[in-house]
Amino acid sequence: MEATWRTVFGHDDPYDDQVDGIETAIEAADRGGFTVLEGACGTGKTMLALAAGIDRVRDPDSGFERVMVLTSVKQQLRQFETDLRTINADLPDDWRPVSGLTLVGKADVCPYSRENAAGIDDTNVYDRCESLRDRTRSLVGDGGSTSASALTAEARGQQTGLADSGTVGNARYLETAGEPAPYPPSMPEYEGGEFCPFYAQYLEDLPDDGDAIEAVPFDLTEKGLLTSEDLVSLAVSYGTCPHSTMGALVPEVEVVIGNYYHAFDPTTTESFTGALLDESTFVICDEAHMLEPRVRDLVSDGVGDETMRNAESELARVIQAVELDGDTEDARLVRAELEESDVTLEECKELRRFVADLREELDRRIRSHLDREHPGWRADPSSLPDEEIPLRDPETPGPDAVSEWAAEAGYDGGTWVRACSIGAVVERILDEAEDEGGEARSASTEPSEQSPRDGARATSAVGRLLGSWYRRDHERYFREIELSRSWDETEPEDSWRRAYTARLALHNCVPGDAIGDRLAEFGGGVLMSATLEPLDVFREVTGLDRLAEDGRPIVERTYPLAFPEENRASFAVDAPKFTYENRGAPGEGTGTRRLYGDLLRDVAESRGNVLVGMPNYAEAEWAAAHLRDRVAKPVLLDESSGDDATEALKREFFAGEGKVLVTSLRGTLTEGVDYSGDRLSAVVVCGVPIINTASPRTRAVRTAYDRVFGDGFEYALTVPAVRKARQAIGRVIRGPEEVGVRVLLDARYARESWDGVREHLPEPEREEFRPVSSDMLSLGLERFWDRH
Repeated sequence: MEATWRTVFGHDDPYDDQVDGIETAIEAADRGGFTVLEGACGTGKTMLALAAGIDRVRDPDSGFERVMVLTSVKQQLRQFETDLRTINADLPDDWRPVSGLTLVGKADVCPYSRENAAGIDDTNVYDRCESLRDRTRSLVGDGGSTSASALTAEARGQQTGLADSGTVGNARYLETAGEPAPYPPSMPEYEGGEFCPFYAQYLEDLPDDGDAIEAVPFDLTEKGLLTSEDLVSLAVSYGTCPHSTMGALVPEVEVVIGNYYHAFDPTTTESFTGALLDESTFVICDEAHMLEPRVRDLVSDGVGDETMRNAESELARVIQAVELDGDTEDARLVRAELEESDVTLEECKELRRFVADLREELDRRIRSHLDREHPGWRADPSSLPDEEIPLRDPETPGPDAVSEWAAEAGYDGGTWVRACSIGAVVERILDEAEDEGGEARSASTEPSEQSPRDGARATSAVGRLLGSWYRRDHERYFREIELSRSWDETEPEDSWRRAYTARLALHNCVPGDAIGDRLAEFGGGVLMSATLEPLDVFREVTGLDRLAEDGRPIVERTYPLAFPEENRASFAVDAPKFTYENRGAPGEGTGTRRLYGDLLRDVAESRGNVLVGMPNYAEAEWAAAHLRDRVAKPVLLDESSGDDATEALKREFFAGEGKVLVTSLRGTLTEGVDYSGDRLSAVVVCGVPIINTASPRTRAVRTAYDRVFGDGFEYALTVPAVRKARQAIGRVIRGPEEVGVRVLLDARYARESWDGVREHLPEPEREEFRPVSSDMLSLGLERFWDRH
């Protein structure tokens, strides 16, 4: 049969918009361009993008070798997996399956971490993995005392010994992903030190030429999609490392499904996915309305106080090897490495002094800030909130206080810039010393920094930051000290370190250049979401306009909700603006709160499940408490929590009779979650979820956007907030047979005004969301449900 995109579409009858979107994306990609696509929820964007990309990959003349899917939402990652399975199930008999791989972190694939075995869990897996890998390589590398095959035989022998002794239960062997491993659940040892048997098996299978795919113990040809569970099961049954196997497969599969950091995080791309970032890759950026804020975080940088302390220790170890150890092997190693590089011992000493003085300066600034903002904090540090300490006026770009302090202390630009080179040399010295001596790698990063930047030496991390700190400008970049709540009783009672971890942070306020530069490396692709409008703003803030100036086609497509309009009711309620000035604190019984309480009750009494989206978690708590006293349905409250708690809450919401679920519009339940079928009958959005404008970082971003785009409040705050609201209302209608209600509560959605947001709704939504007065909402709801 003729090989067209319809062969890999996965369904018999595509929607008209899908046909147009696929053919548009193929044509744009063939010219090296990108399709910017807004499609309402339920319009089949995932299948559209996959079909276009796979069609290009399967065309031998296109130049494309793979599709790289990037999404920020786990639910959407699952959707791409589902659609790829659908594609493979519907291929002609004589076609081989489309190979695919889902990328996850080490915590998700490490057999020990998955089962909390051998003292490894998701809090320490990165550091433990690097230490065990270093130890394993040192045993089997040049000059090592054994071979990889001998190590795996040793580990298998320990497992066999346990079995022969009659031991039963989990002590007999490690089991995960439904497969038993050929090793015990405890970490095996050799010559008094632990090693990883899974990694040893991988090294045993790795050929001398380093072709990693040869170390994969199964044939990829007929496997189709490999999820993380599939990968772990296959690798563990053979006894090899799932994470190393995943790395070996990355360049070989046709569809790679991952997170934004697999394309935009500098450390991850350098160490893991860099081979995918070229013109042979067709990229799909899903949930692209999140591209700008997520990449802003990824291309920003920072190091913690503990990392700086570890950098001091690493530098001291290198310096002392020469000055105190004399003619030892370590001393000779350090001298040799320094001689081969352009780094001197004196520069190492200067950097150590600088890092020590910098820590003292941060300590002084933190204590001064707490004394000023929280007098008496030493008496009860457990009550301290998270804090930002700006190092310049966020609204007045200029040199930061730490840079000025350093200059006054005698540290010039050379100290800052040379820190990166020094860090690289120190990392090389310590890695080589530990490979020879088998010592454990010291922890170099705080838990918040561990993923995906695992394995970095503290000095290299600090050096990278210091170099960037000096080179980056003060208009697009903002510098501050971040204080995150923690509790460490080993610290003195009067120390802020008892209550906080501190981080020196360099924020990229305007990430458009970084986004555009990275997208330019791909051969073409699709950027899509249900909420990209206004598209001209999206193109500006993501650097796509610059690509267009360079001759790369940027094609726009907007596909509104195509399902029967009579199946939905859409209201923009002209209620007083739900701002703090109008509503007051949650405990206040203001007129605005009383009115909104009545309006929320009217929507919550709709049949079936109702989703209530509030501007933040504090307001969600207020709304849930209010509704529990006024509606007969069960009222569930989503609180800021981990994935497991969120998944349990979703299951409870979907089960049984109708309920009300109250959440924050900035949480995870209002976008990317599938509420298809009868899972949801109504959504009400309360207010415009603009983030805290008092935050120093937010003020700096707004100021930077003012200077680059002309209206920082609109570009950086208002447009993203409206997209959040639109994501929530898009949860209701997902198919042609579904029926439901969508309500926007706030005058800013209903009327044009100086601070209104109605203009940011696409024209089809403005037409549907007709303004209604507060006293007419209940009547409109009643009439709609009477018809259905």
